[in-house]
Amino acid sequence: MQMFDLTGKVAIVTGGNGGIGLGIAEGFLQAGASVMLSGRNREKGERAARGLGERAAFAVADVTRKAECEALVAAAVARFGRLDVLVNNAGTSLRKPPQQFTEAEWHTILDTNLTAAFLMCQAAYPELIRAGGGKIINIGSLNSLLAAPHNVPYAASKGGIMQLGRGLATAWAADNIQVNSILPGWIETEMTVTAKQAVPGLAESVVARTPAGRWGQPRDLAGLAVFLAAPASDWITGTAIPADGGYSIRA
Repeated sequence: MQMFDLTGKVAIVTGGNGGIGLGIAEGFLQAGASVMLSGRNREKGERAARGLGERAAFAVADVTRKAECEALVAAAVARFGRLDVLVNNAGTSLRKPPQQFTEAEWHTILDTNLTAAFLMCQAAYPELIRAGGGKIINIGSLNSLLAAPHNVPYAASKGGIMQLGRGLATAWAADNIQVNSILPGWIETEMTVTAKQAVPGLAESVVARTPAGRWGQPRDLAGLAVFLAAPASDWITGTAIPADGGYSIRA
């Protein structure tokens, strides 16, 4: 369907060399887009890009640094000629009681999950304007809405992601740039493997609470990301959409 066709569009997916980011990149490619993946691990990223085919490329970037964000955007434009979609997916987490976090750990989580998204939005803005508008998709979390005792800095960063999207949506609507957030539930990724190890019984409790009766897979987010990147969502901005198998509505 033309409303969901991304043919000729170019997307950047930060943290796109695995997990949720790679699942979204696969969805974009199936819809016709070209995709620039980014991450810090060159070997992993180049392997992911090769697996996706000729319309995918990879660039090393530490997106907590403004200059590297700008270089990533420039690399995408140099490789594919334009930029239409930005997915801010790069993230990190650490689980322990809040009183045990160091100042450095707090800043690492906030810088990676929130500051980096803002810097990438700033870097992408001129190219989105040049393209006549575009889409920004910020990857939040159920912790944008819900709280837990073991990941307070992560929850703070993901709450900030949701508000960042709303603020940018109001600022850039006149530029034909729509900004929305996806709030994933419990998805099988490298990060959640660590969570299962750190929180006894987590795997079972997630399944028990989720009406869908399973953990999510990265591919479960691809359709929503394609919708938010495509013309079908041109009248939608500033939203935050849970993709969680019903976890957040279960009493």
